[in-house]
Amino acid sequence: MDKIGKNTKILLTITLVFYGCFYFTGAFAVVGDTKNFYIDPAYDFKEREESNAISVAESSKLYFYVDRSWWEAFSNEVKNEIKNKLLILGDEFDKKIYPTLTSNFGSEWSPGIDGDEKVTVLIHPMKKGAGGYFYSGNEYSKFQISTSNEREMIYMNSDYILSDWAKGFLAHEFVHLITFNQKERILGMQEEVWLNEARAEYAITLCGYNSDYQGSNLQRRVVDFLRFPSTSITKWESATSNYSVLNVFFHYLVDHYGVKILNDSLRYGKTGVESINYALDKNGFEEDLNQIFTDWTVAVFLNDCSLGEKYCYKDTNLKSLKVIPEAVFLPVDTGSVLFMDYIAKDWTGYWLKILGGQGKLVLEFNGDQGVGREIPYVLCDKSNKCELAFLSLDENYDGKIEAQDFANGYSHLSIIPSMNESGNSHSVKFSLSIKTENGSVGDKTIQELLAKIESLKNQIAAVQAEIKKRQEGVASCGSFDIDLYFGADFAFEITCLQEFLKNQGQEIYPEGLVTGNFLSLTRAAVVRFQEKHAKDILNPLGLQKGTGYAGALTRAKINQILSSY
Repeated sequence: MDKIGKNTKILLTITLVFYGCFYFTGAFAVVGDTKNFYIDPAYDFKEREESNAISVAESSKLYFYVDRSWWEAFSNEVKNEIKNKLLILGDEFDKKIYPTLTSNFGSEWSPGIDGDEKVTVLIHPMKKGAGGYFYSGNEYSKFQISTSNEREMIYMNSDYILSDWAKGFLAHEFVHLITFNQKERILGMQEEVWLNEARAEYAITLCGYNSDYQGSNLQRRVVDFLRFPSTSITKWESATSNYSVLNVFFHYLVDHYGVKILNDSLRYGKTGVESINYALDKNGFEEDLNQIFTDWTVAVFLNDCSLGEKYCYKDTNLKSLKVIPEAVFLPVDTGSVLFMDYIAKDWTGYWLKILGGQGKLVLEFNGDQGVGREIPYVLCDKSNKCELAFLSLDENYDGKIEAQDFANGYSHLSIIPSMNESGNSHSVKFSLSIKTENGSVGDKTIQELLAKIESLKNQIAAVQAEIKKRQEGVASCGSFDIDLYFGADFAFEITCLQEFLKNQGQEIYPEGLVTGNFLSLTRAAVVRFQEKHAKDILNPLGLQKGTGYAGALTRAKINQILSSY
C-alpha cells in the first residue's frame, strides 16, 4: 500500500514537470464555454459517465458549470434567476467559505494540476438525497487516471443548488478538496473516510450555516440520528445515518475540546483514531477518543450539565437533544428471567431502558474485549430523580448491577454500553433476572400486578409519543426552505406547496390537485401566485410575468403568508 502510494507520488511529480514544460493549459473558463466532464454514474440521476456542461457564472475563486441538458430545459427568466443565485453563492464562497475553511484546515492545491487558482463547480442532476461529491482522481493526470478532469473540482446536485442548503453543501465538498491537498498530496496519507466526512460535516457549522437551526443541515442530521442512533462512527457505509451520527458526535467533540482537534489531526502524518488522539494530546487533554466517546453516549442520553460538564452539549441548538433508548419491558410476575444477546459494531453506542418486573432486579453483563472497563448506567426513582453510575467490569469483562425492590422503589434502569475499539464486531451479552422474596401470588399481589400493567401501558404510550415528537421530519408545511420547480422530485414539499396554493383560492389553483408531482398545473398555479404578488416577487427581479419557478422570493412570500395564519 505504501509502495503504491510512493510510486503514485513519484509519477505525479514527473507528470507535473511534463505539464509545466508542454501540456499545461489550465482551466481558465469563459462564461458561455462548453465542455465535457467525467461524472460519477453512482451519483448521476441517469447513471451517466459524462456530462456536457456550459459555463454560466464565475467568481474570483470559482467557475460554475451546469449540465447543459438540465440548463436548456428552463426559460430565459429562470436561467437569469439561476445565474443571479450562483453569483451570490460565488460571492459567499469568496468572502466567507474560503477564508473560514482555509484558515482552519489549510489550503487546497492552488494553483493545482490545471495551473489555475480557481476551483470548478459542476452542477448536474443527481440521485435524490445527494448534496454533492468530490472525486480525488481529478487531481491526477489522465496518464494516471483516465477519468480525470485534470482540475481542482467539486460536484453539486442541481436539485439543491438554489436552496438555502447550497452554501453548506459547497463548504462540505470544499473541505474534501482541502483534505486531499493537506493529507494525501503533502503527507502521502489517505484519510479514513469517516474522519474526512466528519470534518466536512462540521464545516457547515464552522461557516455559520447551522446557526438558524430550523430547517438547517444540523437539524436534519439530528432527526436522522434519533431514528438510527446505534450507528458506528468509524464503519463507513455511505448511509445517511453515517453522516448523522458523525455530525452529532463531532459537534460534541468540538463543543468540549475545540476545533483545533480537527485541524491538528488533519495535519498529522497518521489517520483516523490515531490522529485524533495525537491532536488531543498535543492540545493538553488527558482524555483519548475512547473516553470521549463513552462520555458522549451519556451526554446524548441525559444532556444534563448538572451531572457534569462533559455530560451535556454546550451548543444551544443541541441543548434538548436526547436519544430515545430501546425499551426493555420485563414481565410483571413473581419471577422472570430475560436473556438478550447483541452483536455490536465498533465505536457504536447502545441505549437500553429496563422497565417493569416485580421485586429485586439483577442485571448481569458479559462482554468481549473492546467494551470499556466501566459501563455507564442510570437508575431513576419514582419521582424521576436519576443517578449516574458506572458498572466496573472484571478481567473477563463481566459485571453485575442489583436494585432492591425495583418495581416499587425505582421506575427504570438504563444501561449504556458501547464498543470503543477498532477491529471486528464484538458479542455483547446481557442477562436480566428478576427475583421475588414471596413465591406465591395472592389477591393483593394480583391487583398490584394489574396496576403495574396499566402503568406500563402508560409508559409505553409516553415513550411512543416522545419518539414521534423527536422523529418529526425536517420538512414542514409551515416553512418552505428549498426551491421547487417543474419536474422536481420533492414529494413532501411539493404536496405542501400544492396544499398552500389550493388554500389561496380558485383564482390561483382552480384544479386544486394535491399529487406531490410538480407538473404543468402546479407550475401554472405558481405563475398566478407570482403575478398576484408581483410587487414582492417579480418586480425586484425586473420580471413582468411569472416564471413558475418557486425560488427565494416566491418562498419568502409564501412563508410570510403562512406566518400570518
